Amino acid sequence: MKRTRTSLGAMLAALAAMAPRRLWLGGMALACLTVLMGMALLGLSGWFIAATGLAGLVPATALVFDVFMPSAGIRLLALGRTAARYGERLVTHDATLAVLAALRERLFRSWAPAGAASQLRLRPARWLQRLTGDVDALDSLYLRLAVPLVSACGAALLAAVVLGAMHWQLGLLLGLWLLLVGTCIAVALARRARRPALRRAAALERLRSQAVDLVAGQTDLLMAGRLPAQCARLAATEACVAQADRQLNRLEAHSTAAYGVVSTLTVVGVLLAVGWLAERGVIGAPGAALALLVALAAMEPFAALRRGAVEAGRTWLSIQRLAPQVVQAPVADTAVHLPPPGVAAVLEQVSARHQGSPRWALEAVSLQIPAGTQVAVVGASGAGKSTLLSVIAGELPATQGHVAAQPGTWLTQRTELFQDSLRDNLLLACPGASDERLWQALEDAGLASDVRAMAQGLESRLGEGGLGLSGGQARRLALARLLLHPAPCWLLDEPSEGLDAATARDVLACLQRQMKGHTVIVATHLRREAESADRLLWVEGGRLLGDARRGTADFYKLLARLRDDAATPAAHAMAKGF
Repeated sequence: MKRTRTSLGAMLAALAAMAPRRLWLGGMALACLTVLMGMALLGLSGWFIAATGLAGLVPATALVFDVFMPSAGIRLLALGRTAARYGERLVTHDATLAVLAALRERLFRSWAPAGAASQLRLRPARWLQRLTGDVDALDSLYLRLAVPLVSACGAALLAAVVLGAMHWQLGLLLGLWLLLVGTCIAVALARRARRPALRRAAALERLRSQAVDLVAGQTDLLMAGRLPAQCARLAATEACVAQADRQLNRLEAHSTAAYGVVSTLTVVGVLLAVGWLAERGVIGAPGAALALLVALAAMEPFAALRRGAVEAGRTWLSIQRLAPQVVQAPVADTAVHLPPPGVAAVLEQVSARHQGSPRWALEAVSLQIPAGTQVAVVGASGAGKSTLLSVIAGELPATQGHVAAQPGTWLTQRTELFQDSLRDNLLLACPGASDERLWQALEDAGLASDVRAMAQGLESRLGEGGLGLSGGQARRLALARLLLHPAPCWLLDEPSEGLDAATARDVLACLQRQMKGHTVIVATHLRREAESADRLLWVEGGRLLGDARRGTADFYKLLARLRDDAATPAAHAMAKGF
């Protein structure tokens, strides 16, 4: 419990630091001022109407009664309340949006260290929920809890002061009654709503994940005959969300009724009190009207806590989920250091394992790769080739040993393209690149003619995951992005896997023309991608079992063990330069 409270305090401090203090405090002050002006407006209006009515009964009193000062006060309060409400909306929402934007940026930064990409890929729906639903749930903390609570306390204080000016014991009693009953209802509502709010949050996360699976995999589900079952799961999850919504709405309705009963009891009590005071001659009818209307309006700010109390469980869950990423300070990624001059990468007794796996993905690997050389990491699928590239790239931190490598750009097996324009997909590699440079990269990758044939050229929009491009075009676009990046080291993970023979030859030829001056490390089990390397590294079971240089017998023995997908003599001739 103590650790949870510490985490909550640190999270609140971190959130408070994400927006200027003047916004936080200014929003609360304006919200409180709005409530107080509304109560004063209602009370003064009641007093003025009662006083005017009584003054009209006696002609002498009517002649001397000042109607201008109270009416001017009513106008001032009406205009002031409108201005304060407008300012409160601007300031509180500005503060909230500033915090949410800063929070999303901090979350992105917390996911930037080594291993983040693999984590996001393993559970994308969960992390998307963190970035959207969990962040959005935090706006209740300020807008629906802190601001209404401050306003409610201000309302209770004003009601206590007004009635206390007539009789101090009654004023104190009214203030304590409002604070005690108003906050107790909100706390009880929050406690009862916590469980259905958590169920609703979990069901919404499942609903999002299942909907994404249904849309993205509907073809596979249909082929496997599982589409109706997936639809049924989606409907069942949606029913869980609807049931939780009904429970929360029912609780909110009960709280509304409770606040109504309390408000009625408050008005009845104040009515009896001011009647007693009027009977004793302490106050007149206008004062009684003032006290009664102020008391009537005092419970309304407490009722505004309903929505925040209903969402308190969801907000608390979001704080627990986000606190580890938000509270901890960003740690510099020191997993990969720069190597000595003339060296592209150095690994010294490096061992690494994937998160959640008890087995070593790499074990005691030591090697040195000179700058400007072409190295092929070969072996069967699952041998550890991609893991070795991940360690060199810094994406997978070494559990043991030391890694030093040049800055590199990594062409992974999966072509990562975004639902955006071709231009913006290219600019990810070099944000300041001119159109001329973009077209040159497309030309070097063999994609320029295809892009020119598109109606909008570089502004052509891609669908999700690069939808709209063929597999070969998508690979060429990734290749163009690789060429735009200024990194001296290229890490290529099976660059032509999954492509037909003709497209594979073109992609490898494009790489060959542009790789001069770069260190190239290729992970492959295909002979066409490895036979022109200066050096072959044989990996098996996460261990480096072979290291052969071109011209040695071991080199050609290792090469012969690879799958031969170069179907034609022309392909073999082309691959010699790779």
